[in-house]
Amino acid sequence: MKLPTIKQPSGIKKEYQDKFKGLNHNKGAGDGELWDMRNLTSEYFPLLATRPERRLYRKLKEPHGMFEWEGLAWVDGDGFFFNGERKGTVSRSAKSFAALGAYIVIMPDKAWYNVDTGEFGQLESSWSGRLTFTNGLSYGEEAKANTLQASGVAWSNYFNPGDAVTIEGCTKHAENNKTPIIREIDGDKLYFYEYTFTLDGEDAVAPYTEPGQISLKRTVPDMLYMCENENRLWGCDKRTIYCSKLGDIFNWNVFEGLGTDAYAVDTGSEGSFTGCISYLGVPIFFKENILYKVYGTMPSNYEVTPTNNIPGVMEGCSQSLAVAGETLLYLSTQGVMAYSGGVPITVAQPFGLDRYRDAAAGSTGNKYYISMKGPDGFVLFAYDVYQGMWHTEDEKHMTHFARWNANLYMLQDDGQIWITGNILDPPEDSTPEGPFQWMAEFGDIVEDNTAGASPNKKGYSKLQIRLELDEDAEATVWISYDTAITWQQVSTLKPKVKRSYYLPIIPRRADHIRLKITGQGQCRVYGMAREYYVGSELRSLPGRQ
Repeated sequence: MKLPTIKQPSGIKKEYQDKFKGLNHNKGAGDGELWDMRNLTSEYFPLLATRPERRLYRKLKEPHGMFEWEGLAWVDGDGFFFNGERKGTVSRSAKSFAALGAYIVIMPDKAWYNVDTGEFGQLESSWSGRLTFTNGLSYGEEAKANTLQASGVAWSNYFNPGDAVTIEGCTKHAENNKTPIIREIDGDKLYFYEYTFTLDGEDAVAPYTEPGQISLKRTVPDMLYMCENENRLWGCDKRTIYCSKLGDIFNWNVFEGLGTDAYAVDTGSEGSFTGCISYLGVPIFFKENILYKVYGTMPSNYEVTPTNNIPGVMEGCSQSLAVAGETLLYLSTQGVMAYSGGVPITVAQPFGLDRYRDAAAGSTGNKYYISMKGPDGFVLFAYDVYQGMWHTEDEKHMTHFARWNANLYMLQDDGQIWITGNILDPPEDSTPEGPFQWMAEFGDIVEDNTAGASPNKKGYSKLQIRLELDEDAEATVWISYDTAITWQQVSTLKPKVKRSYYLPIIPRRADHIRLKITGQGQCRVYGMAREYYVGSELRSLPGRQ
């Protein structure tokens, strides 16, 4: 009689990892999530992969800002440059930009550049001198009390028809201190609507000259932030929202009751504005805890609607506003927020308890790149809005971003302009970045997930990894037991083909392990496997456990 045989299981288990997720800097990071990393990307998801190589476009000596509008513009020192050519002189200070039609506006200088004509100038204009108030013409017909004349002055060098000019200094007829609209310019004469001014005589239409110096000014508000929406420039100072005359970057004080007028409203709420952007067809203005939307099609029906007690843009982070994958993202005091038109929600959970500030950001269309200052200095992150994953790139401090010719340009604080992402048709005068260092550190690996992450000790005997390295690249695998301070090197790999490697390790029992891969050059990890067994609650080292 033959007795039945009993198979003795070896107790060895094998855990596979073939899907690698993004950053999770929390104590409870799961399998495939990374506690820390450098220079990785989601471009090859589900693979673990290094980011694409950047290209260096050029180096500025004294960078103050960068912007894209039918070309790449930047400020270097006191020069404004467009597509590499100096076009005008500005102050040596940090810049913000906006654009409307052919015009790029440079703030706080209140300067402009026309990309079609190549002209450069100032938004504001002023003149002062002796001025005669007289009668003139209105569209070819005689008109009373509508003309300003300064003998020999070519007014077209100062103003344009349609400009709102503020008149100051009138003493004989103080009521002429006002802001009327220029209708026509005829040499040294400015024509306005009939009876715009008070003149001498019983009927107030006898010409007279003011005895003192009179000033005429076309002014623009001192705005902190600007954006374009529906053929107008919008902006704000600390408390007031402004918009320009329709299609006109020069005029912000035209109030005639027309649909083309400029507009201004004081919000009256606590705190200063921290940023603005055009999103979903409306201008949106942020404070740190309030969001304002401006609805309507013209000044007569504009409605400013606040949303209170929400995380708005953090002070000093106006440059963090960018749209990726139809979602508006920005840095708030509660972390990076995603806004789609309702209530902003946080996407900052993977950063754990780390707090950030001083952010600037840009978008490739599907990815949001943000450079911000954390506990250990500046870090550049990339957020894949479709995969919902964060990846850490490096410690470069980027101050401005601009998307031009389907590529994302980044201005570093030292003046280097980089092109990043999956680059399309790179400029011929750009140079490759070259091999860079990278790192992937996984969270705690506890194993035996079928038992709910067993608290018993585990013994590890083998690692396997399947990867692909480019020419002259290498990767080193490291292991640590029970979150030890020191890392033990397992093996350094330098394959030139995609293949799997068996990496023997010295067997040791531990509650959990951590794995880290470091390297240089381009690398793609397709999968990893760990062989282990689950032991008792005691580990192999002497002493109380």
